[in-house]
Amino acid sequence: MPVVLIAEDDEDIALVLTRLLKRAGYTVLHAPDGVRALELARDDRPDVVLTDLGMPRMDGLELTRAIREHPDLRDTPVVMLSGHLHPGDSAPIAAGVCVVLLKPCPNDKLREVVNDLAELGAHGHFGADSPCPARWPVSA
Repeated sequence: MPVVLIAEDDEDIALVLTRLLKRAGYTVLHAPDGVRALELARDDRPDVVLTDLGMPRMDGLELTRAIREHPDLRDTPVVMLSGHLHPGDSAPIAAGVCVVLLKPCPNDKLREVVNDLAELGAHGHFGADSPCPARWPVSA
């Protein structure tokens, strides 16, 4: 069973995401901030990381960069779910995010993106030969 790590500081949103992904057949881990998410990622090696942008202690961009710099995590697919980004903002893709979803995001779209990345698996995120989808933005 694939493992998804959710990095989300809003407990209500984290609960909804956890339920949605558990119903889709995933094992779900949750971290309330980027520092804890990086610790869980190092310990548990999730198949996909789903991160919010704005979090305490380490935001989603910093978390993504830390994942890309870690030798054992660098190829982990990362999805950013945010209500604070603007279409065309290149910071998430430059940090190594595979897919950006804008809140509110339909449940079926979120499941589709997580499923696609779990199936793709670990992959390179930079360069012309990278299989990373790196789409901006994906939303409703």
